[in-house]
Amino acid sequence: MEDKIKRFEDVIIQIATPYSKGTGFYLKGYDLIVTNAHVVRDNREVIIGGNKFEKTLSSVIYTDEKYDLALLGAPEDHDMPLVMLDKESLRTIGESVVAAGHPFGMKYSFTSGIISNTRHIQNDIPYIQHDAALNPGNSGGPLISSGGNIIGVNTFIMRDSDNIGFSLPANYLYETLEEFTKSGKREGTRCVSCLNMVYEDTVEKDYCGHCGARVMLPSHVDEYEATGVAKTIENIIEKLGHQVGLSRIGPKNWEVQQGSAKINIRYYDKTGTIVEKTGLIIGDAYLCNLPKHNIKPLYEFLLRQNYNLDSLTFSLKENDIVLSLIIYDRYLNEDTGIKLFNRLFEKADFFDDILIDKYGATSE
Repeated sequence: MEDKIKRFEDVIIQIATPYSKGTGFYLKGYDLIVTNAHVVRDNREVIIGGNKFEKTLSSVIYTDEKYDLALLGAPEDHDMPLVMLDKESLRTIGESVVAAGHPFGMKYSFTSGIISNTRHIQNDIPYIQHDAALNPGNSGGPLISSGGNIIGVNTFIMRDSDNIGFSLPANYLYETLEEFTKSGKREGTRCVSCLNMVYEDTVEKDYCGHCGARVMLPSHVDEYEATGVAKTIENIIEKLGHQVGLSRIGPKNWEVQQGSAKINIRYYDKTGTIVEKTGLIIGDAYLCNLPKHNIKPLYEFLLRQNYNLDSLTFSLKENDIVLSLIIYDRYLNEDTGIKLFNRLFEKADFFDDILIDKYGATSE
């Protein structure tokens, strides 16, 4: 069982949008990534990451609000393995299952459980009910049988319950994939009224050509655009040579890689709960981890740098060594922001190497 589940690590996909995070999985037979529609809702593109390819942007090419499914384009260069879809609709109560995903941002979490109901009816769909723990971030991941095949798509949980989760049976996914593939994998969506798949040539001014209900193709969604201080931050990130679309992990949260250092940028505006009277932009560069031995020389080095560094500060978050920048939003403009963040980016990469090479810190 463990060997059968282990190979899923290479097909489980992390998905991030400015609004949410979730999970997807790659099906080699269709060369598509599967996830939930609610994970990618209101986005034309999403960030995807996996074991077998670098983090990249992927287009949403199909959405299905009826079955809460979405299909994404696969990255160009990868060697993700084949996993099988078990399209049989009959499951057995008491059958062992494993739910895979990225709950709370953790990577490759697998939780085991059993099927407790094979026909939990919700919106006329018989979902698989099970007690394999599902948490925020699990949405869109696969439900895996003891034989190592995908039998469902993890879709929702019962609020305030003890591990009661629900997965769309794989036969609905199979039928969707087959119909979508026969269409030539054209950008499309399912009409929630008549349940027909519709495409650019069967949509009439955002209305279904079959029944007249309003529909929205993925490319018709308004592109995400930051405003105010968040827009200024994105302009700074772009002018420092980073791709903004790949950096967004929330409407006021960005993550960039500078050399060996990972920098997380957050904007806490004055309406938030952290700062009452003014807003703060905080850039945290996560460098490396404390060594287990001979820590004193490293502490002394960090304290000396804090005395000498202008606008930057070293700190520890558990065993992470963090280099931070704090800016009040009322003082932020592109020119000053570029200078300050460029200094943070350069120093983060510089100090990361020194701490590892000279003081025995360990890489993430």
